[in-house]
Amino acid sequence: MTIVPRGVGPERPGSALEVLLIFLRLGVTCFGGPIAHIGYFRDEFVVRRRWLNERAYADLVGLCQFLPGPASSQVGFSIGLMRAGYAGGFAAWAGFTLPSALILVLFAYGANALAGPTGAGLLHGLKLVAVAIVAQAVWGMARTLCPDRTRASIAVTAALIVLFAISPLAQIAAIVLGGLAGLWLCRSVQTSDGEHITVPVSHRAGIVALALFLALLFGLPVLACHGAPEGVSLFDAFYRSGALVFGGGHVVLPLLHEAFVTSGWVSDDTFLAGYGAAQAVPGPLFTFAAYLGAVVGQSPHGVAGAAFGLFGIFLPGILVLIGALPFWDTFHSQRAVQATMRGVNAAVVGLLGAALYTPVWTSAVRSAADFGIVLVGFVLLTVWRAPPLVVVGISALGGVVIGQAA
Repeated sequence: MTIVPRGVGPERPGSALEVLLIFLRLGVTCFGGPIAHIGYFRDEFVVRRRWLNERAYADLVGLCQFLPGPASSQVGFSIGLMRAGYAGGFAAWAGFTLPSALILVLFAYGANALAGPTGAGLLHGLKLVAVAIVAQAVWGMARTLCPDRTRASIAVTAALIVLFAISPLAQIAAIVLGGLAGLWLCRSVQTSDGEHITVPVSHRAGIVALALFLALLFGLPVLACHGAPEGVSLFDAFYRSGALVFGGGHVVLPLLHEAFVTSGWVSDDTFLAGYGAAQAVPGPLFTFAAYLGAVVGQSPHGVAGAAFGLFGIFLPGILVLIGALPFWDTFHSQRAVQATMRGVNAAVVGLLGAALYTPVWTSAVRSAADFGIVLVGFVLLTVWRAPPLVVVGISALGGVVIGQAA
């Protein structure tokens, strides 16, 4: 199947090298976790490059929030896939993932350069730029996806559910309820024809990917319990952690802790040290698997173990995404589904709004000076249309100055 854009996506097919270079830059500048990554992607591919329109991007984010795996990495893989086929999808994943993975492998071997007040100030500045990026994403998406009272109310309700609930399933519940509300209340909204997402994945390839996802999920534990090499048990631990997480990010940490610390493969101090380092690097938090693969007592370990961990933890999310994408456009063309997705899109805006407060705002903004840096970054992004890399540099410098003055 070829890419046939219908109002969404690039005007011409791109190259894998083009995708790699763009995502490599994002991979070294996208600080702040998966919610911030969604903001960075929106600015790059919706606002600046116009590879997707706002509604199609929100649909893609909503789909990836539904699926197991790292949501921001799945969004990036999908964008690369639509731009340059499977090679583009792999290029997007590699560019976005490998910078932080390399840093964490170096950290596993003792490279920890972010010590002292300067390093702490730099990290704090990077947290502040994430606040500005997420705020920009919430503002822009709310204007497009919540233009009426109904959808604005759905967004607020979704935000309240996430803010006040204590269950890790609150995000999924908010999206489901948003979809049900959209199905009930948003049927009369007129829809343009330019909201289709066409991907170069056949239905047969989608079915094969889903079958492989399930075969590995249920087959690897059986092999691990019946005398398979110890590498199978290690791969199963990474694969299972990636397959049972919705939305990605910090939700994967309890699963990894259970798989590696409880089993005795990694000490608790070593695990927590790597987790702290993972907060300091750009890109997806799932690259924590590279650190664990490097330090684990099982074989393989070191650089080979890091590659093993990355492949194992990202594979299930990519497989289930490839399995869902070819059926999405046909499914999405139905009127009831369109109404449901309007509610889902509004709920996604609410989730972003809730995440803007916690953990993004609460973990970063601690003083009036912090707020000033965030405000400058937000104005640069929304009014001056400054590139995110410039805002990252300014915020990082501001964080260093605040750290030295403290």
